[in-house]
Amino acid sequence: MLAIVCHAPEDLRVDTQEAENPGPGQLQVRVAYGGICGSDLHYFQHGGFGTVRIKEPMALGHEVSGIVSAVGANVTTFRAGQRIAISPSRPCFACAYCQKGQHNHCMDMRFYGSAMRFPHIQGAFRESLIIEEHQAHALNDRLSLSEAALAEPLSVGLHAIQRAGSVFGKQVLVTGCGPIGALLIAGLRRAGAARIVAVDLADAPLACARQMGADETINLVSQPDALAAFAVNKGSFDVMFEASGSDKAVRAGLDVVTPRGVIVAIGLGGDSTLPLNQLVSKELELRGTFRFHPEFAVAVRFLNEGLINGKPVISHVVKLDQAESAFRLAADKSQAMKVQIDFGAEANA
Repeated sequence: MLAIVCHAPEDLRVDTQEAENPGPGQLQVRVAYGGICGSDLHYFQHGGFGTVRIKEPMALGHEVSGIVSAVGANVTTFRAGQRIAISPSRPCFACAYCQKGQHNHCMDMRFYGSAMRFPHIQGAFRESLIIEEHQAHALNDRLSLSEAALAEPLSVGLHAIQRAGSVFGKQVLVTGCGPIGALLIAGLRRAGAARIVAVDLADAPLACARQMGADETINLVSQPDALAAFAVNKGSFDVMFEASGSDKAVRAGLDVVTPRGVIVAIGLGGDSTLPLNQLVSKELELRGTFRFHPEFAVAVRFLNEGLINGKPVISHVVKLDQAESAFRLAADKSQAMKVQIDFGAEANA
């Protein structure tokens, strides 16, 4: 089988690997579509992020859908030929955090395409993949396999909403309208947010944000002072979601979020210096959010039932043999939102 493997910064290859057979409780899946995530781009461009670095060749990818090609012993809920979304979350279910229901903090997490541990956890950008039965989520006939591959980034947004607490009837600000921000906006609409203002530095992602449910959009390049009006009377927003990874965006949020408001940091950025006096005097809450686990099933249900339409987020679909071009396209935010790779499972079905 073929796999998209990062060997070093700017060294991405389509390598040949041995395919595996499913064991008890496992499925063999032909991967259909895989979405390129920001973390995949960090590995491709820089060899990692923060202190995490690739120390050996690693297959990338964790946003995938596929078609079951074979089932192992004791598998009862899936059959060959079934179309599925695949959760990349593989916790141990036994450690203290899993026992507390915090599976995303599992001490033995095996999340696809992660160099956080060594040997690295190989990613899902492979023509054939062996998964555990609990990772598979059935699709209905109306949902395309391309849309199904959005379940993972949608899950990230849904977990962020969980971290914020209730957003029902709230005034919400979203900074950063890439795929995560756009899908988050759709989730906020489902969760009953009263008003959603979306902010970015480019028009294309803001246009997508409007399609996903934003009430108002602001381009801070053409309207650099547009947020100032929201800082009047100690702020206008009850909740802010920061999805760009910019420390400037977090600092700006301190001005426009109301006293006792919540700021949820989603985007991965570098270290940041915050004016703690402002955080203290307004009694603001700054919360992190990391991956997901139970939200994946909810994301698939939303997509299956048409409660969230992810199509506007998918800007390009590129064939497997053009993988490097797909990664370079995904890095160009002026023209790309979610870039997906077509692994050819549908054509060979």
